[in-house]
Amino acid sequence: MKDNEMYTPQEIHGQTQPTPGKESRMEPEPIYDNPDYKGTGRLKGKTAIITGGDSGIGRAISVAYAKEGCNVVIVYNIADDDANTTKQIVEGYQSKALLMKGDIGDSNFCNQIVEKTMQEFNTLDIIINNAAEQHLQKRLEDITDEQLQRTFQTNIFGMFYLTRAALPHLKENSIILNTSSVTAFKGNADLLDYSATKGAITAFTRSLSANLADRKIRVNQVAPGPIWTPLIVSTLDENTVGTFGKDTPLKRPGQPVEVAEAYVFLASDASTYITGQTIHINGGTIVNG
Repeated sequence: MKDNEMYTPQEIHGQTQPTPGKESRMEPEPIYDNPDYKGTGRLKGKTAIITGGDSGIGRAISVAYAKEGCNVVIVYNIADDDANTTKQIVEGYQSKALLMKGDIGDSNFCNQIVEKTMQEFNTLDIIINNAAEQHLQKRLEDITDEQLQRTFQTNIFGMFYLTRAALPHLKENSIILNTSSVTAFKGNADLLDYSATKGAITAFTRSLSANLADRKIRVNQVAPGPIWTPLIVSTLDENTVGTFGKDTPLKRPGQPVEVAEAYVFLASDASTYITGQTIHINGGTIVNG
C-alpha cells in the first residue's frame, strides 16, 4: 500500500455479497494495515479479546494490536476464511492469536471466550466489543420480531454478556472499548433497529464508565461513520453501496486502518485520563455528542 492510498477516493461500484461478506471479494479490497507503520510496543504483554475480529474494523484492530505487542483473541461467527487470514497476519507480526467461533448473543459462548482466554494467556487486559449486524429496511413495519431480536442480541446483549464474563478477571488499568456508530448520534432512516442498538451502546459506555471508575477500569467508545467493510456489501443494496461515503465532508468512505489507531490510543497509557468518552471517525460529520 502506498502512503497516500487510503486517503485517495477510490471508485466503488455497486456490489453485493451474500452474508457474511468476504474482504477478498470486495472491489476495492478494504485497507486494514499500513505496513510502513511500525509498532512501538504500546500494548506489549497484554491480551485483548476482539469480537468481530476477523474482518473489517475488527481485523484492522487485531493487526494494529499485534504490531503493538498484544496477544489477540479473535472472536467471529461464520467467516472461517477471513478469521484464518487475520490469524496469519497477526502471527506474522510475532503476536499470538486465538480463534473463537460462535455467537456472542449466547451468554454461554461469551463465558467460554473468557475461560479459554485465561487458559491460553493467563491474563486479560482489554475487551473490544466490536461485533455487529445490520439489516436495511425502508419501513418500520418491515422489521420483523426476529430481525429486531437478532440485531439487539448481537449488537448490545453480546456486549453485556462478554463484559460481565470478563470483569472478574480485569484488573486496575484494564480497558473496555465499544464500537458505537455515527448513527447513534444522527440516526439513519433505513437502519432503525441498528441505530437504536448503537444508541444503547453509547448509553452503556457512559454508564459503565461511571460504574467502573472506582475500580480504575476505563471504558470508552469509537463511533465510526461509513467505513468500507464486508458488512456494507453484505447488507446494503447496490445503489447504496455505489454511493457509500460520498455524502461525508471528505467525500469518501473511510478505511478500517483509519479507525484502528483510535483503539490503540484508547487502550494505551496515552489515554489514562479518558473514560466515558467517544472518538468520532466519520469523515467530518459534526454530531456534537
